[in-house]
Amino acid sequence: MSAALLGLSDVGFRYPGRSGRSRRADGSALALDGVSFAVQPGRHLGIVGESGAGKTTVLRMLLGLASPDTGTVTFDGAPLDLRDRAGIRRFRAAVQPVFQDPYSSLDPRQRVDRIVREPLRSLGVASGSEASDRVAAALEDVGLGADAGRRWPHEFSGGQRQRIAIARAVVAGPRVLVADEPVSALDLTTRVVVLELFERLAEEHGMTIVLVSHDLAVVARLCADTVVLRGGRVVEQGATAQVLATPASGYTRALLDAVPRLPR
Repeated sequence: MSAALLGLSDVGFRYPGRSGRSRRADGSALALDGVSFAVQPGRHLGIVGESGAGKTTVLRMLLGLASPDTGTVTFDGAPLDLRDRAGIRRFRAAVQPVFQDPYSSLDPRQRVDRIVREPLRSLGVASGSEASDRVAAALEDVGLGADAGRRWPHEFSGGQRQRIAIARAVVAGPRVLVADEPVSALDLTTRVVVLELFERLAEEHGMTIVLVSHDLAVVARLCADTVVLRGGRVVEQGATAQVLATPASGYTRALLDAVPRLPR
């Protein structure tokens, strides 16, 4: 097996001053407790669980937006150090997010071409005509066409806005897309279309996808491996087909019973 692209090793994290079942005397609340998993190149990983399971905190760790209190976040087999500015710049170019709500994740004051261009500017990947060409290619890649760059976010449907968000994520040529509930705000038919887009882009560009979701049906559609979180702990992980066919945890079985099946 190849070395892991991205992973958490025995990660623990507490939010200070928050209430919850795992609140300590000092007011802190346990968010993650000994969480470990690895993202293998080319094997899309689903991270599932109910609200409060720890998915958002895991997402923040995977995107380098927070440091664990204990344990390690790794990238390319090395610990991720948020104090290493050059290293973090390389990491952010390689690991890009797609957020949940396409209505709030796009700046309504900017045209689409500027929105998609932003990672190229902030990461110093490309500028000038090269950046323009990459923006046009990314918009073509997600099925919107280069002309979409001259328009404003409010002119697009929810599914089209999510395509814009995906174009923004892939324009810098990342190795990993970390997608946070990327289809939960869309209708069922549009969900399938967007998931197919993820599959095609990942195959064409050699990207690996980490999909954070509460919905095992969505994970089953896209991911080779699955991690199930409950209360900040991993209760089950393995190949998605095995987890779904013979879940070892009653919690996983309850998640399976609670969701509809996406058409294929």
